[in-house]
Amino acid sequence: MPMKKSVLTRYRVMAYVTGVLLVLLTLGVIAKYVFQMDGAVDFTRVVAIAHGWLYVVYLVFAFDLGAKAKWPVGKQLWVLLAGTIPTAAFFVERKVTQELDSKVAEDSPAVVKA
Repeated sequence: MPMKKSVLTRYRVMAYVTGVLLVLLTLGVIAKYVFQMDGAVDFTRVVAIAHGWLYVVYLVFAFDLGAKAKWPVGKQLWVLLAGTIPTAAFFVERKVTQELDSKVAEDSPAVVKA
């Protein structure tokens, strides 16, 4: 079964969303515990909840991408865990995109321009 570009695109979007939220969460935790900022408590709570729910969506999309790309289990686990390490999602997404762009292009039907 050929891999569609939409499978890679939705993974990429969720990788960036998850990565940004995790960086914001990390900054919020630092502000809350290191600088003891009162406003950071609510911010951290909201970002943590959003990251938690959206990480589940990221897991679904990343697993779907890995299954269609026929990745070995180790690689699949690394991509799945990238959403839990601040900034890792950005680096892993870039590597995955570089690897799969050519595969998606091969599997996509050629567009004929009139």
